[in-house]
Parts: sequence; structure tokens; C-alpha cells
Amino acid sequence: MKYTFAVKGLDCPHCSFEIENDLKKIKGISNAAINLVTQILTVETELSYDQLFSIVSDTVHSHEPEIEVSSLDSLINTSVSFGENGDGHTYRGDNCADCRSLQGRYAHTEEDQKLDTITPIHKNNTSFLKLINSDRIIKIRLIIGAIIYAVGFTLTFTSAEKYIILPIIILAYIILGTDVVIKAFRGIVKGRIFDENFLMTLSTLGAFVIGEYPEAAAVMLFYQIGEYIQSLAVKKSRRSISELMDIRPDSANVKRYGNVVTVSPGDVSVGEHIIVKPGEKIPLDGIVSDGSSMINTTALTGESVPRSVKSGDEVLSGCINENGVLDIRVTKTFGQSTAAKILDMVENAAARKAPTENFITKFSKYYTPIVVISALLLGIIPPLFFGGNWGEWLHRCFVFLVISCPCALVISIPLSFFGGIGASSKKGILIKGSNYLEALNYTDTFVFDKTGTLTKGVFKVVNICPANGVNKDKLIETAAKAECLSNHPIAKSVVAEYGKTIDKSLINNYKEISGHGICANVNGKPVLCGNSSLMHNENISYSVNSDIGTVIYIAENNKFLGSITISDEIKSDSKNAIEQLKQAGISKTVMLTGDNKEIAERIANEIGIDECFGELLPQDKADMLEQLKQSIPTDKKLAFVGDGINDAPVLAAADVGIAMGALGSDAAIEAADIVLMTDEPSKLYQAISIAKYTKKIVTQNIVAVIAVKVLFLILGAFGVAGMWEAVFGDVGIMILAVLNSMRILRRK
Repeated sequence: MKYTFAVKGLDCPHCSFEIENDLKKIKGISNAAINLVTQILTVETELSYDQLFSIVSDTVHSHEPEIEVSSLDSLINTSVSFGENGDGHTYRGDNCADCRSLQGRYAHTEEDQKLDTITPIHKNNTSFLKLINSDRIIKIRLIIGAIIYAVGFTLTFTSAEKYIILPIIILAYIILGTDVVIKAFRGIVKGRIFDENFLMTLSTLGAFVIGEYPEAAAVMLFYQIGEYIQSLAVKKSRRSISELMDIRPDSANVKRYGNVVTVSPGDVSVGEHIIVKPGEKIPLDGIVSDGSSMINTTALTGESVPRSVKSGDEVLSGCINENGVLDIRVTKTFGQSTAAKILDMVENAAARKAPTENFITKFSKYYTPIVVISALLLGIIPPLFFGGNWGEWLHRCFVFLVISCPCALVISIPLSFFGGIGASSKKGILIKGSNYLEALNYTDTFVFDKTGTLTKGVFKVVNICPANGVNKDKLIETAAKAECLSNHPIAKSVVAEYGKTIDKSLINNYKEISGHGICANVNGKPVLCGNSSLMHNENISYSVNSDIGTVIYIAENNKFLGSITISDEIKSDSKNAIEQLKQAGISKTVMLTGDNKEIAERIANEIGIDECFGELLPQDKADMLEQLKQSIPTDKKLAFVGDGINDAPVLAAADVGIAMGALGSDAAIEAADIVLMTDEPSKLYQAISIAKYTKKIVTQNIVAVIAVKVLFLILGAFGVAGMWEAVFGDVGIMILAVLNSMRILRRK
């Protein structure tokens, strides 16, 4: 089962990693992931709810005692389905916004009944640490502590006596470092010795022992400044992603029994009509029944140009209605709506960490104990076996300890990926995890679907070729009636060309034949509409149509009636997108399509695709993708880009599956690793650019932090670097790395 907990106030990437790792070590817990965007902890476990809540609370508070832990779900006697392959999931909650949101998004049984709610469990920690670490108190502590320290530090340059200066420095230390010392001792009790709180406490108390008390307080001052800047950076990153999260609607105005009532979006059923007034968010996906308006899609697509909608048009939840009043017939429950799916993607992105993040976590796990032991040996071995001043070597030991703290890496690296996902979201590019963001850096081959991806997918009949003895009207009428139950763009173009109302009660035994076409009974007569393979398979003699385009052959009662040619238009920026990808270092582009080879080759040549394969069935695409994956170097990745209608299996099979313009496609959102919110292929280049820029920042931080630390550790060991240099080697480089990570959010 999966359970979710709110961890309000958690802003530290390092602490979140530690909490996740501690929970994963507990028997019965298979996975734990914290999303700093939403401050939600998700745990996969075999434990009972009551056992788990106590464990989660204790684990969180052992690292961050001031954090408020709240249960967003717990056990009741109703099983909740997450879809065809979903596990049972149970909820309870009160009428708070968080619980209503969860209930609206997830809590729907097979009978689509809403779950009853009961009060969620909260565990507030009213400790002293929570009191002194509230945002307001932290600012006051920093200001007062800095002022008192400045006074004491200034007095060291005067003739003031030590008994006057020392109490002032100690007071500054207490104001600035009390929480760090308390956390260090709690960590020791919990068996967690080698963390930054322990290192800070040990090194600063040691500095007092050897008489370096101004430096001891300085370490705490700058450490707290670094922590504060880190918190601001996380909150800024959170705000950038929260702008996207703002698509969640608060309520829906639904028409019931002649009145309009305001209810939670989760309480609206499919088929009901909602009214959306100017300035309101569209709460649920649906079809406009009445009215016309301009809708703002910025929150979903990143595009600033409003879109015009009228009766019959599809609208998606999360968009903002700008002027007219819209009457919308709901087509999806809120749990299945576009807004809910996007929110779920963003909220679960933290569970998929990049290899670099995982490496840094493992690195710090081994690095910290090694340097602590090295520091102790540095302070003991030389004076014990080779002679020398114990005070001098202890001083070097404590300098070594201050420098050794790995905070700069474990904070700045996840923060960089965090910022990269936020920067992508602003541009309408939803990335399901930092692992996929990093994978884009190693993508060598891009494979494209054609229809709806590189072409508009808006088909139009360009030629009608009836067989001898058959007139055009008869041909188009028969084809339109046979195709009227299909949602495929080709079928819709045939129906649009016919242009008359079709009595669908006259059509029965409708069947889609994957990769070939359709068959149906029209007015009691069997009709076949499809490609040449369908005619071959049914042993129907037909005249070959050599037009450039998609050709549909029509037969009635096993007699060939003629063919219809349909053409698709290439998207305006497809050619430019392929050129940009090649400029970005992509070595090969490939197009896979079920269309005939002549059409595929013409389009591929026109937009600059390197290779193309036509007349492929869905399974053929999957097989071809596997062949292409085997042909690329083992250290490279393959990305597949599709429109999500028929491409879910291939999207899932690729190293990086990218769904294009897939706002309304459930299959694409489920199967893809990256979702482009618009139909523009040029978004691919933007995604790669952000991925490369993020990788560049991450590499800069890793190289700079390790280089500075190694240099200062060597200088500290030889007595060249003192406590002030140690402060820069730890806290200074951490602040610089965090500030460097924040550059991603400012990228245009």
C-alpha cells in the first residue's frame, strides 16, 4: 500500500534524503520519497497504518523536530482503484482542502462512489526546537545573533579583557547554535553520529576548548546564514513549480434541478453540466454545450496566446475562462481530469531521482565517516607518536572537521535538479523525475511517430476515385457511414467530407482491425474501409491508387467501390525542430509510421529526418524500436516522441518516452516520461537545453565543491588554513553552490 503524509515546514534537501534513507532501512517499508514542492512524504509499505504513522513521525522528528507531520490518508473499509493495474488504496480525511483534493483525485471506486471522510491524524511537535525554528524566529535569531557577535568580535581588536569578550561570544553562540547542538545530541541518541549537526557541534566546541571562540561563533553564524539561504532557494524553486500547481480548482458550479450549486470538483459526475464564468478556472474536462469564450492555457502549456472555444469544442481543467460564460458537459471525473493528472505528475517527480543525486547520497554516506576518522587521527597520531604541540594538532583536527561537512553537495545537487524541473514546467514541459531530465543529456537518437507529432494530424479528403459504375456520392456516403463510429483523424476527415447527418442506428457489428482499417455493417451490408493490406486479406480485387497521401480502399458486399485519398499537413516548426536537435548533438533521427512508404519518405525528406520506416503495425513499431535501441552505443539513450493516441507501448519501451500535445490523452500521460503540453516539436529543443544547462550547473557544483574541500582539507592538515578558511571551505562554498543552483530558475 501507499500512504501519504504532509511534512509541513521541511525545506532541507539533505534532511529529506536522510529521512528517506532511514525509512527505507525499516523492515516492511519498500520505498519512501519526499517531494519538497508539496512537502508530502509517500511511503510504500506492508505495515499497518497505525504502525507506520508512529514510525514516520519518530523518523521525521529525529531529523527535524520542528516539522509538523500530518496524515493525508489512513485505513477504512473501502478499496480504491488507481486504474486497471492499480493497487488497493484507502483514504480518510476531513473537509480540509488537502483531503478534499486527494479524495477528488484518487478516491473513486469501481462504482464511482465518493468515499465518506473522517478526521485525519496530525502529530504536532510542540518542542523547543519547533518554537525557535519558525521562519520569523529564525530571522530574529540571525539578526540578534549577528549583532551580538559583531560586538564581541569588534572587542577582540580592543584592549577589552577576555572575561568581557567571552560571555558576549558565548551568548551569540547560544542564540545561533542552540538548535544545532540539540539536534547533534538527539542524533547521537538515535545512533546517527556522522551528520552536519554533529560536525558543527564537535568542531565549534573544540574551537572553544583551544581558545578560538570568535571563530567558533562565526562557524555557527555563517552556517545558519547558509541554511537560511538554502531555505530561501528551496522556497523559490517551490514557488516556481507551485505556479503550475495553481491549476487545481477550488470549486465547481454545477447545474442541478434547475439551479446552479457550488460543490467540490470531486462531487461532480460525468454527464453533468457546469457553468464557468469569466475569470474562473475550468474545474473539469468537458465539451462546451453552450457559449463561446477565450480561454487562457498558460498554466497548462506555457503559451501566452489565449485560445478561442465555442459549442462543441473540448476544454481542459486548469485553463482560465477569460470572457464569456461557458456551459460545459463534463466528460471526466476530477480524479481522471487533466488538472489532476498533471498535479500527480508534478507531485510524484521527487520519487524518481537522477543517478547523480543517488551517487551524491551514497558518496556522503561514506565520505563523512572517513573524514571524521581522519580528523581524529590527525589530532592524535602526530603528537602521540612524533611529538609536537597537542593544542596545535587539535586545532588542525577541528579545522579539518569544519571543512569536511558534505552539506554543499547534498544540498546543491538535488536543488539543481529541482530547479530544472521547475524551469521546464514554466515552459509547458512536464518531466516526471530528475532521472529523465538527466537522461536527456545522453540521448543520441530521436524516434518520431508521424501523424499528430510531425504532422498536424488534421486530415482532409483531397481525391475521391470511384470504381466503374459507382458514383462519388455513393462512395463517400458508404465510407462515411462505415467510419462514423471511429475517433481516428482519418475517419473524422471522411465524415467531415460527407457533411450530412448519419443515423448511427443503421451501423452495427463495427470492428477496428489494428493496422488495417475497419469493418462494419451498413444498412445490413458488410463494408470494409482500410488500406491495401485489408483488401488483400479479404481477397477483394481492387484498383491501386498511386496518389501521394493516405489511401482508403472501400468495399461493400466484397465488391470494390473505389478509393479515397486523404492528406495530412506538416507542422510549421517540424523542420526547424529537427534542425535544432541536430545542432544540439543528436546523431540520428528516425520516423516510424503506419502510413505508406512513399508518404513517409516524402515527409522525411522534406523535414530532414535521417531514416524512415512506413507501413508499420503497432507491434512493428515496438520491434523496430528495440532494433534501434540495440544499434546505439550502450552509454547513449533513445527517445521516442509520439502523440499518445496509439503510441503508449512504444513510449513505455523507449529510454525516454515523450508525449507531444498529449493534454487530452490518458494513455500518453500514463506511459510517457516527459509530456509536452503543446503540439510544438520545438519544445524538444527547449527540454534538451534545460537538461544540459541543469547538468552544467550540477557539474560546476560537484567540481567546485570537491576541489575547494580537497584543497582546504590539505591546507588544514598542514596547518596553513585556520578556522576562518574552514568556514569558507564549508559554509562559504555551500552558499556559492546554492546560489549557482538558483541560476536555473532565471534561465529564459
